Amino acid sequence: MDDLAYGKRNKRGDWAPAAALQFAPFWARPWNGRQILGWFLGYIWPWNAFHMATALAYWAWIVPPTGVMQTLAWGWALRLYAANAIGIFVLYGAVELFYYVRRKQGNRFKYNGKFPADQPSDVFWFQSQNIDNFLRTYLVSIPLWTVVEVLVLHAFATGLVPGVSFADHPVYLAALILLAPVIHEAHFFAIHRLIHWGPLYRWVHSVHHNSVNPSPWSSLSMHPVEAFLYHAVAFWHLALPSNPVIALFQLHIAGYGALNGHIGFDRLELTDETALDSHAYAHYLHHKYFEVNYGGDGVLPLDRWFGSWHDGTAAGDALMQARYQKKKARMNAQG
Repeated sequence: MDDLAYGKRNKRGDWAPAAALQFAPFWARPWNGRQILGWFLGYIWPWNAFHMATALAYWAWIVPPTGVMQTLAWGWALRLYAANAIGIFVLYGAVELFYYVRRKQGNRFKYNGKFPADQPSDVFWFQSQNIDNFLRTYLVSIPLWTVVEVLVLHAFATGLVPGVSFADHPVYLAALILLAPVIHEAHFFAIHRLIHWGPLYRWVHSVHHNSVNPSPWSSLSMHPVEAFLYHAVAFWHLALPSNPVIALFQLHIAGYGALNGHIGFDRLELTDETALDSHAYAHYLHHKYFEVNYGGDGVLPLDRWFGSWHDGTAAGDALMQARYQKKKARMNAQG
């Protein structure tokens, strides 16, 4: 595919889409029914449908019977860890293999024209972003994902929180499924702003931001505090009337869905004429500029409401610089 038909490339070889980032169209007036319908279909397919499919697969074949989960034990906890580890290896590893190792589409649609493997750095273990990110994923994030998963499933199994059944409340649970990505976005925005506070950024979040040029294994490369807070989004389903399958769905949006913002490509070419939209640009801009786009895809315009939105355009750059100068002036006045 010709990526220059969809965007532009600068002298450094970095690519950017031509179209500005947009929030969900129902925030615009007047409403455009066709745009809203198209957005809604994209909201469901393919990514959220994939996360629900994996949650249902877990429930059918991996999650043990309720009686087993009533007792905390290493056996079923390790079974869940193995499933999470294998699932992440297959999904993240496939994208890494085809688009970063074999480089099947070169740097077409790649935001940063360089590949992490070609840029060794002392900020990473073994001077390798890939090795560092991979090890942090498997030694930190997936274990803490599994801890949250075990605690949530144990709480439902023991009756600590009453589960809502699909047979009794199908409409409510269907609505909760549709809202789960919104819960993720709001939770992510809140903890993300928190860990960008000075001391927490230096001690915690800087680990993730070492990957200025993110790639698949960067997705879950986190400090333990961040990894726990990130996956703790599933605890909302202990506070809300919910169902363990939806709690799993919520965890999979976080665990498997972290890939979306770190793919590094705007589109993944599947054939010569078709490509999969990654929805990665908003979060890539966060890795590039640090203090913009703390939220997700703009289902909730939280970044606009809190003054941290960057739409990827020159006007967005100018607005970001203006915010930075105001912040700098305010800090100088306080000093």
